[in-house]
Amino acid sequence: MIVAARRNLVVRNTVNTHRNAKNPSFIGISCRNLELVNSVMDRQILASSSSSTSGNSANPPPPEDAWFNTYLKLTPQWQSVHTVDQDLLEMIPVEISRVNQVDAGRLDVEMSAMLKEQLVKVFSLLKPGMLFQYEPELDAFLEFLIWRFSIWVDKPTPGNALMNLRYRDERAVEPRVKVRMGLEGPGLTVSQKIWYCIATVGGQYIWARLQSFSAFRRWGDTEQRSLARRGWFILQRIEGFYKAASFGNLLIFLLTGRYRSLTERALRARLVYGSPNMNRSVSFEYMNRQLVWNEFSEMLLLLLPLLNSSSLRKVLRPFSKDKSSNSEGDDALCPICQTTPTTPFLALPCQHR
Repeated sequence: MIVAARRNLVVRNTVNTHRNAKNPSFIGISCRNLELVNSVMDRQILASSSSSTSGNSANPPPPEDAWFNTYLKLTPQWQSVHTVDQDLLEMIPVEISRVNQVDAGRLDVEMSAMLKEQLVKVFSLLKPGMLFQYEPELDAFLEFLIWRFSIWVDKPTPGNALMNLRYRDERAVEPRVKVRMGLEGPGLTVSQKIWYCIATVGGQYIWARLQSFSAFRRWGDTEQRSLARRGWFILQRIEGFYKAASFGNLLIFLLTGRYRSLTERALRARLVYGSPNMNRSVSFEYMNRQLVWNEFSEMLLLLLPLLNSSSLRKVLRPFSKDKSSNSEGDDALCPICQTTPTTPFLALPCQHR
C-alpha cells in the first residue's frame, strides 16, 4: 500500500507537469517515463509482497494470551523496582547541624545566667548571704519559667529559636511515611513535656540539694558513721556513671548528629529545623570583637614577662633626659635678661634677709 501510494503521487506530479508543459516532444518523453516508473513500482510491490509472505511463514503470529503471560512474568520485577524507589523517596535522611544544636544549648545557658543575674539584683538590699541558701530554688524557678513559656506551649526555647530549631517527637515519625523534606513531624506530646520538666528542672534541683546537704553534713569524712559514708559513696558513683553516660552520648551525638543530651535521647525528642529556608539569626560581631581582644591580651601577657625593664629604661632614658634638661634650663634662666634668677628669702625667726 505504501508503494502504491508513492506511485500515485509520482504519477500525479508527472501529469501536472505535462499539463503545464506546451512542448509535444516533451509530453512524449514524459509518457515513456511514466511507463518506466509504473514498471518499477510494480516490481517493488511484488518484492514486498513476497518478503511479507515469507516472513509470516517463518514467524507465526503469537497466541492471544501472550501479553497476559508476559505481564505475569514482569510483575514481580516491576514491584521490586517500585518498592526500592519508594524506599529511596520516603526514607529521606535529615542532617541537622551539630554546631547549631550545641550553640542553642549554650545560648539557653547564657539566657538563664542573665535572668539569674537580674533576679539577684532585685534582692541586693537584703541580708548578705541569705540568697545563697536558696540558690538551687532560684535556678529551678528560672528553668521552670523557660520551660513553661517555651516547650509547654509548643514553642522553641530562646536558643533554639535563634538557631532555627524545634523539638520533634521521633517516635511518631515512621520511615515509611511519605514526607516532603524530612523535617515534618509532630511536636512533643504532653507526657514528653512533663518528663522533660521533671528531668531538667526537678532532677537538677534534687541533685544540687543533695550535693549541698552532703557537703554541709560532711558525709565524706571518715569520722562520720558508716551510713553517711555509704550515702556519699553512692552519690559519687551516681555522678561518675552520669558523666560516663554523658560522654558516651556526646560521642554518639558527634557521630550521628542526634540527641545532644541524655534526656533528649531517653524521650526521643529530636531537634530539627523549624523552617528549611531560614538562616541562623545570630550576629558574630560581638564574638569576633571579643576574640580579637582576648588574643591581644594573651599576647601581651606572654610578651611582657620576656621584656627586661632595666634595658627598656636605658633605651628610653635619652629621650626623657633631653626633655627634662631642656625644661630645667628654661626654668633656670630669666626670660628677659637671660641670667640666673635670685630668689629672696626671709630667715625665721630672726627675720633677716
